[in-house]
Amino acid sequence: MKTGLSGRRVLVTGASGGIGAATVRLLVEEGATVIASGRDEDRLSKLATETGCEVLPFDLTSEDSVKSALTGVELFGVVNCGGWGGEIATPMETDTAVFDKVIDINARGTLLVTKYASQNMVAAGNGGSIVNVSSQASLVGLAGHISYASSKGAVDAMTRVSALELGKYKIRVNAVNPTVVMTPMSEWYWGREDIGGPLIDAMPLHRWATEEDCAGPIVFLLSDAAVMISGVCLPIDGGFTAV
Repeated sequence: MKTGLSGRRVLVTGASGGIGAATVRLLVEEGATVIASGRDEDRLSKLATETGCEVLPFDLTSEDSVKSALTGVELFGVVNCGGWGGEIATPMETDTAVFDKVIDINARGTLLVTKYASQNMVAAGNGGSIVNVSSQASLVGLAGHISYASSKGAVDAMTRVSALELGKYKIRVNAVNPTVVMTPMSEWYWGREDIGGPLIDAMPLHRWATEEDCAGPIVFLLSDAAVMISGVCLPIDGGFTAV
């Protein structure tokens, strides 16, 4: 399959995290010119040494920072992967300050990057593709995820509206909705048998996702192989939402 990504410039936010870094590596393998952004500059530096990607750190919560970083940057593709998990809490217990921060990073941050990246893409007139990294949490009810699910529900809505608004410029916008990626950070919660066990039991493929499981569909949606796909929120969940 030819992706058509060779030589095309793609921005990946959240590249200092697992899914973002895996996406950078796969894009580089496909010949793309990758610009990696994230909060951990040491990890970004190591990723740049490993892959040859460019590094462009900026603050997702600051419109001035996003605007300054992206002004004049020519792009074909964007992967909005930057995000924060927040807390595990019920609607009765949730800390509204945490809720505000999760919305600020996950939803507003996605909007800001889309806003300024798409302006450049429209001005260039070459079309393009945007992929937002959402979550299974926006598609089903997951206990304890009121803040995170709300933020990713907003990302799904932005995906559909952006696909509608940007389609006339030949810019496609899609989302991926991964299930749990079992990292050391998530294992403290999802690794508990009483929490993760029922989800795995209900999932037809009966396993957690890996970063690479998520990177493949992201790169597919960026590519020419998906040229007629826009406005889609694609579950990467082992079939969980199908049953």
